[in-house]
Amino acid sequence: MPESPGHTPEQSHLAYLPKLASNLLDSVVRRFSNPATARRNRVLLLLLTAGLLTLILLPSQHLVTARYKPGEIATSDIRASQDYLLEDHELTKQLRSEAEAKAPVVYTAGETVATTLLNSITKALNTARTARSEKPTITTAELRPLLEPVLDAQLAEGELRSLLKATSQPSVLTSLKQILDELYKQKIILDEKVFRSDIQRGIEICNTTGKSIGTATANTPFIEIGEARRLLQTKRLDDVTPDVSRHLLALSAKILKPNLFFDREATEARKKTLLNDVKPVLYKIQKGEMIVRVGERVSSEQSHKLQMIYEASRGEGTIYTALGIFGLVLVLFYFPYRFACKNIRKFNPSNRDLLAIAILIVGSFFVFKLALLVSANIGAAFPSVSPASYAYLFPFAAGAMIVRILLNSEVALIYCVMMAPLLGILFNSNMFVVIYALLGSVVGAHGVRQCQDRSVIYTAGLKLAVVNLAMGICFQTMNSALFTLQTLYVICFTLVGALLSAMLVSAFTPLFESLFHFTTNIKLLELANLNSPLLRDLMIKAPGTYHHSVVVGNLVEAAAEAIGANPLLARVAAYYHDIGKSAKPLYFIENMHGGENRHDKLSPHMSALILISHIKEGEALAKEKHLGQPIIDVIRQHHGTALIKFFYEKAKQQADATGQQVDPQEFRYPGPKPQTREAGLVMLADAVEAASRTLVNPTPDRIQGMVQKLINRIFSDGQLDECELTLKNLHEIAKSFNRILGAIFHHRIDYPEPVHKGNSGGKKSNAHSGTEQPAKAPGPVASHQGSSNEDLKRLGMS
Repeated sequence: MPESPGHTPEQSHLAYLPKLASNLLDSVVRRFSNPATARRNRVLLLLLTAGLLTLILLPSQHLVTARYKPGEIATSDIRASQDYLLEDHELTKQLRSEAEAKAPVVYTAGETVATTLLNSITKALNTARTARSEKPTITTAELRPLLEPVLDAQLAEGELRSLLKATSQPSVLTSLKQILDELYKQKIILDEKVFRSDIQRGIEICNTTGKSIGTATANTPFIEIGEARRLLQTKRLDDVTPDVSRHLLALSAKILKPNLFFDREATEARKKTLLNDVKPVLYKIQKGEMIVRVGERVSSEQSHKLQMIYEASRGEGTIYTALGIFGLVLVLFYFPYRFACKNIRKFNPSNRDLLAIAILIVGSFFVFKLALLVSANIGAAFPSVSPASYAYLFPFAAGAMIVRILLNSEVALIYCVMMAPLLGILFNSNMFVVIYALLGSVVGAHGVRQCQDRSVIYTAGLKLAVVNLAMGICFQTMNSALFTLQTLYVICFTLVGALLSAMLVSAFTPLFESLFHFTTNIKLLELANLNSPLLRDLMIKAPGTYHHSVVVGNLVEAAAEAIGANPLLARVAAYYHDIGKSAKPLYFIENMHGGENRHDKLSPHMSALILISHIKEGEALAKEKHLGQPIIDVIRQHHGTALIKFFYEKAKQQADATGQQVDPQEFRYPGPKPQTREAGLVMLADAVEAASRTLVNPTPDRIQGMVQKLINRIFSDGQLDECELTLKNLHEIAKSFNRILGAIFHHRIDYPEPVHKGNSGGKKSNAHSGTEQPAKAPGPVASHQGSSNEDLKRLGMS
């Protein structure tokens, strides 16, 4: 197919990009709003939003900066974007090494070593004595396996014989104890060379419980284990032969243990304690401090600082900071949301609403982050302006104003509660920013509560400027800086920030409105144009329905103003509530114009199905034309579950003749019942306007009676149970309907006509009074079953 003249293929493809993007977003929104996965999708959206915000909120000091080796030329100025408190790893390592070198070597003094040795020999003698008593002729070969495990040593032949001989001399143990006690008064060590080396580092002596009992120095007396064994063998036991004494002392020397020995575990514990006492050596780099200038040759110190910043940005601290921010975002989003769902009546955002809000939040914080980085560079160029003053330039209120225009005040308030603490994190835990953003957002959202044209946005911006200015002056006063140059900057920045908020709201509201098909008051004003294609099509195909819808619109608008509902939404919803009738207009009484009634040839069930179908037809048409969910809801709900009484009674008459039963549920609209005040108003006005056409003589009293009767029927049928209309509201609605219908059916003066020949009555024969009404032709009219003893008396009467 040839290209259009004057357009290149690239331009033709680019023209489809906006539509392609819109279709892609529509597909995402439809999938995200799928009821089957709605809960899972909300959880995924929460996690994704929290993750993106964590990346944005992560402080700048955790972002990797440029690194240079000593001697390299810097290609740009590098300033500290934040206050840094960095560890000097080299100096800290040096201090730790010095502390480790000073750690003492711990030796444990064995206070019970002599007793343990003597007990082993006593046990060996008792074992030998028992074995000999059991077998007097026992040999040393038979005795060896009994005694070696007890003494934990290999025994010579002479030592075994000496043990057998000593069994008959109890005094030998007393003598041996005296010798061991005397020997162990000295400090017996394992290795003299090692011990002297440890003395140079310092030896701490502890008892077996770990308590320090002294230190060892170069003058501390000690003997090595080998010398102690030699010295022991030079002694002489009493009451035994020299041979037995020699063998028993040799055996004792063999199992002799040192009473002062190295304790590795305690030594390591002392080292760990001293290392823990060494605090990291920190030094501070202040925000804005120039680390290296462009063109400079990087020194070792500058390279070291850059390396420290780089390591700080990649350490475990970054992970913990990110996890902390992520958890805080989850808490700030989840709990206010749950509270609002449970306790705030009008807080009921759909998945589409939550997706739009998430995109708005992430986009806002991304812009704020970029603005922070830009303001840091600007601040370096204008040192006379305090860095804190730049916060007044930020359009914090824009997001809340957009949410208020797109949704409602309840959602906007929760948005403010979520956003303000996160802004405090973004601005380094600045409580001033939290207060400034929170109050400014609430004021801005309140200013656009009835936004029906763009001028309201800028009026709200002016109000926001006044409040922001007042807060700025208050903060300056609190800081004792009111009469300074900074106050002038604050005044200018607050005005510019408020103006930026209004401009952003004016620019981005139509974008969100278009991408997510929100129905704002501005969109409603466009739909309220009676020359819109959809209403013109309704006027051509179903003129009776069109006129009915216009009158219903007038009725609901006045009633909405009376009860404080949204009059614009009510009127526009009334205009479109019956657009489904344009598919089969001649099956509805208002479009028959006294002609053939097509229902005469249909069964009551088929007629009811045709009437019910105008709800589905209207819903499909509204979705196709993107009229918005509030209008679609009114189309679905404006008949509720009302009974189509005319065809139900007709079906009952036919069934009575054949003896069959009729299920009334087959003649009820599918619902749901009205969920909002505006939907309830359209239901009431729809019934009242249709019934008013049947009045033969619509006097004020008859109109009032008709309105009271219909509202009572609808109320008694339970159709208003799920909307927020109160009894007081119904009274105001009835008064409003009476006033409007009275104006529509007002009487005119019957002017006398000139007398004509053949007509002495004073009026032309084809003239008719303005009060005459044709009788209502049989046709489909939805009614509300029965009446009730609980009718609302004197409804609509002054």
